[in-house]
Amino acid sequence: MGNSFLRLKNISKKFGDSYALLDISFEVERGEIHALCGENGAGKSTLIKILSGVYSSGNYAGSFFIDGKEIQFKNIHEAEQSGVAVIHQELSLVKNMSIAENTFLGKEFSRYGIIAQHTLHSETKKLLEKVGLNHSPEKEVSELGIGEQQLVEIAKALSKKAQLLILDEPTTALTEVETEKLFALLHELKEQQVTIIYISHRLKEIKSLCDKVTVLRDGKFIATKSVNEISERELIHLMVGREITELYPEPNSEIGETVLELKNFIPNVQLDLQSSRNKKSDFKSDSGINLSVHSGEILGIAGLMGSGRTELLMSVAGAEKYSGKIFLNGKEVKFNSPADALSHGVALVSEDRKRFGLVLPQSIRFNLNLSTLKKISSSTVVSRSKELLQTLSSIEQMRVKNSSAEQAVENLSGGNQQKVVLGKMLLIQPKLLLLDEPTRGIDVGARAEIYELIHKLAAQGMAIILVSSDLPEVLGMSHRIAVMHEGKIVAEFPRGALQEEVMSAATNSDLKIS
Repeated sequence: MGNSFLRLKNISKKFGDSYALLDISFEVERGEIHALCGENGAGKSTLIKILSGVYSSGNYAGSFFIDGKEIQFKNIHEAEQSGVAVIHQELSLVKNMSIAENTFLGKEFSRYGIIAQHTLHSETKKLLEKVGLNHSPEKEVSELGIGEQQLVEIAKALSKKAQLLILDEPTTALTEVETEKLFALLHELKEQQVTIIYISHRLKEIKSLCDKVTVLRDGKFIATKSVNEISERELIHLMVGREITELYPEPNSEIGETVLELKNFIPNVQLDLQSSRNKKSDFKSDSGINLSVHSGEILGIAGLMGSGRTELLMSVAGAEKYSGKIFLNGKEVKFNSPADALSHGVALVSEDRKRFGLVLPQSIRFNLNLSTLKKISSSTVVSRSKELLQTLSSIEQMRVKNSSAEQAVENLSGGNQQKVVLGKMLLIQPKLLLLDEPTRGIDVGARAEIYELIHKLAAQGMAIILVSSDLPEVLGMSHRIAVMHEGKIVAEFPRGALQEEVMSAATNSDLKIS
C-alpha cells in the first residue's frame, strides 16, 4: 500500500503461556474505514489496547508504525497526544458530570486555573451538532440514554482531533436513525483523511460502511479483503473456520396453550439504569398493553430504543412496578420482585449482562448457581457435590469455553459470559424466558449456538419473548413479531414479515394492530 497510514509488523502478546496475538501483520491506508473482525477471543481487544497505549511498549513483541514512524507508547495519554482515540464498547463517561465536562475532561479551557465555561459550552455545542445530538452541553450525562451517551463518547473522541479513530461495537446501543447519523459522520471524517478502524459483529454494517476488512481468529491473522470482494458467508467462514449454513434455524416447535397473558398492562415506575433513580412512567393511561405468548412460541418484540421494550420485560420479571394484570397459565399472579417472578418460573436475561446478570469477579460455578441455591442446599448449607454436578452439566449444555469452573467470569469472552447468564436462568427450569438483547456484542459463532439453544428450548415447550434491536434477528428467530412505539403495541406481524413493514410500524404510533 503506497498510502499506508498504520502498519503492524509481527505483533504478538502473551498472557501466561497462551498467546492472545501471534505475529499479526497488516496495513491500513490513510483515510480508510477498515473493519476488524473475529469471534470473541480472537484478539481484537488485545490489539486495540496495544494501539492505544493500554499495553505499553515492552509488554508485547513486534512493532507498529503510524505515518511511517515507529510508535512506542508508554501510556494512553501519549497515544491520545499522537492522535489515537478509542471509543470502547464499555462507555467511560462520568455520569454525574455534564456533557461538556465529559467531552473536554482533562483538557478544559482554563486560564489561571479557572475554567472558561462559555468557551467550554460553545465548543461542546459544535461537536454535539456534528454527531447529531440535540442536547444542552450543561445536561448531566446520567439523564441520557445509552445511545445518546455513545454519541457523547464520539464527540469526546472528536475533541482530541484524532487521526486514528478506533470504534469498538459503536452501534450496539444506537437506533437505526442514530446509526445512519454515525455512518454519515464517519464518511465525513474519512473525507477529512481520518483513518478509522471499525470493530463490529454486524456484518451488514461492515459491508455497507467499510472499505476493507481484516479477520483475526484465535489470535492469528487470517486475511485482509476488500469488502466488495467478499460475501457475508465467506466472511463468516474466515471468522469461525467452519461453515454456518443457517444462522437463523427454521422454527420446529409446536405452539401450545397460552403461558403468559397481559391485560391493560402499564409499567408505572421505570428504573433509570444510569442514575439508579426512580421516575414516573411516561406511558399514557390509555396505552395499556394486551399481549399473549404460548408454549413453544418465540414472540419477537421490535421497536426503536426508548419504545418501552426493556421496561415491558423488566416489569413482567418483577423488576419494575406496573399496573394491569399478569396471567400465567390462566391464573392471575402479582410480582413485587424478581424473586416472585422466578418462583413462578419467569426468568429474565437482561440487556446489560455485566451489571444485572453476573458477578464478574466471581467464578463460573458461583454465577451459575446463584438462582438455584435453595435447590442444592440443605438447612442453608450448600451441597458441594450437587453444586459441582449442576455446574458441570450446565457448562456442557451451554458449551461454555473455560479453563475450569473456577475461572472468573470477567475473564470470559462476551459470548461465553452470555452463555453463563442463560445457563443460570435455565437452571430454574422456567416456563417463560424473557430475552433482552441476548446477542448484543457477541460474535457470529456464539450467536449461532445461542440461536440453536433458543429454538431447542421452544421445541421443548418453553414460551419465549425475544427483544432485539437487530431487526434481522427478530425476523429470523420469531414465530410472531409485536412492534412497540412509545410504550404501546402498535402492530403485529406473522413470521415472514418484511423488514420495511416492521420499521414502518416502529416509527409510526398511529398504525393499528393487524
